[in-house]
Amino acid sequence: MRMPLAIAISVASLLAALPTRAESERTITIATEGASPPWDGTDADGKLYGYDVDVGLELCNRIKIKCSFVAQDWDGIIPALLVGKYDVIMSGMAITEKRKLQIAFSSPYASGYNQFVVRKELGLDTGDTKAKVNLSTVGDKEKATIEQLRSTLSGKTIGVLRSSNSEAVVKQLLGDVVTIRSYDSLDNLKLDLTAGRVDGGLADYFTWRDFLEAPGGSVAVFFGPELNGGLWGPGVGAGMRKDDTELLTKFNAALDAATKDGTIKALSLKWFRTDISPALPK
Repeated sequence: MRMPLAIAISVASLLAALPTRAESERTITIATEGASPPWDGTDADGKLYGYDVDVGLELCNRIKIKCSFVAQDWDGIIPALLVGKYDVIMSGMAITEKRKLQIAFSSPYASGYNQFVVRKELGLDTGDTKAKVNLSTVGDKEKATIEQLRSTLSGKTIGVLRSSNSEAVVKQLLGDVVTIRSYDSLDNLKLDLTAGRVDGGLADYFTWRDFLEAPGGSVAVFFGPELNGGLWGPGVGAGMRKDDTELLTKFNAALDAATKDGTIKALSLKWFRTDISPALPK
């Protein structure tokens, strides 16, 4: 029995439309640590919030894909992506050559820097906390600053987030002169810093800033220069599995548009009170 031509055309049209409809109804899951505000945090009701979350929702809206966020401990965040627990990582993750061996990254959606804090009661000379050191281009001036850090922090206990670039940087710069204590979350590092169980720590500047401005953070101060480059790479990007090339392409296109129209800058100002949006391509 032959199908009438009009019906055949209608069925064919319906079948042709199915893949597009399925793609538009796809839901992706984005992982974030949920413990490093203002990048990402968890409120009293267990809801995730922060810059990473807002940028992720903006990008999903632009590419017309539904997305949901899940919390994931930092030290397992890449392994869980690789086994398919979720599709994307957006958690203030620096784009580094080491991580690029395992996963793909979008173009940057933020720049930033890192800094030490120390307990006030130590009475250490904090140095020029507005100085900047790019660890990708270390000259004589930078070497002198690093040597001052080593001398002042010698014998101290420094806390870092486990499996983070800050941990790697402390090992690289100070590993032979300080005791390094690694934590599963920055919240636990902050607790030990407040309690005096560590002398200081290295982490993202903005995460420290929010902590220092809170009541519990009054025990500590910024120490030494603002640090970037080196093991921290060119900025913060969204991480994906290497074979998810279509999603990566869509994210990059949405990021480019959101950067050019000022949306990323606006979200940066909202969460960081300063513009750390990526530089526009020339």
